[in-house]
Amino acid sequence: MKIDQISDSVYVVAGTNVNWALVSDGSRVAVIDAGYPSDSADVIASVGEIGHRLGDIAAVLITHAHLDHIGGVPTLVERAGMPVYTGEEEVRHAKREYLQQISPVGMVKQLATARGRRWVSHTLPAIFGHIRMTLPTATPARAETLAALPGGLIAIPAPGHTSGHTAYLMPSEGVLFSGDALVTAHPLSPRTGPQILPSVFNHDESGTHDTALRLVTQPARILVPGHGLPVPFDPARFREALSGQ
Repeated sequence: MKIDQISDSVYVVAGTNVNWALVSDGSRVAVIDAGYPSDSADVIASVGEIGHRLGDIAAVLITHAHLDHIGGVPTLVERAGMPVYTGEEEVRHAKREYLQQISPVGMVKQLATARGRRWVSHTLPAIFGHIRMTLPTATPARAETLAALPGGLIAIPAPGHTSGHTAYLMPSEGVLFSGDALVTAHPLSPRTGPQILPSVFNHDESGTHDTALRLVTQPARILVPGHGLPVPFDPARFREALSGQ
């Protein structure tokens, strides 16, 4: 676990090949995404590392309901009982009314490359025993609810990677939490910098690309992706990088 403070109120935590974020207003904290199931202890520890107790967590916000983003949520809810919010459509995904996630066959195909084998070797232990994880308490992130949370966040619909994927903008400090709609690295990708994830992860590839281009127009100054390092927001450079995908 590595924690970096990227603005006055925002901390980005790197876990097992995935990020989550903490937004603090001094007395409360909002958790954005929650790593793999194997990251649960680190998610809890990260809250303490920035000077908060679990009881200070006002809510957990989920960009989307893949296992590498919801893994720590059940433990947080069990320990502290905070609400869990995500996009309205993604609530159905979080409750597993349907599943949009890389298939076992898709994972096996990754064994054909060295990058893929490394990724699989990290991923399988991180999800072991939790394949059927759901978020039964997930509810839609209403505008007035998000505005009252630390950071005064705004939900930005970001479909493609999953149908209900949602990004979150923090206007006061110019931070865009893009989840997996726009990332800066991934173990399966040979490049770093703004990009969409490899197609095996995206429910709708063209929709993912269109969403990434729309996110580039947001009034942000820092991009916090679900995978890869946070970077200064540079729309021209982002568009150029995405044009090659």
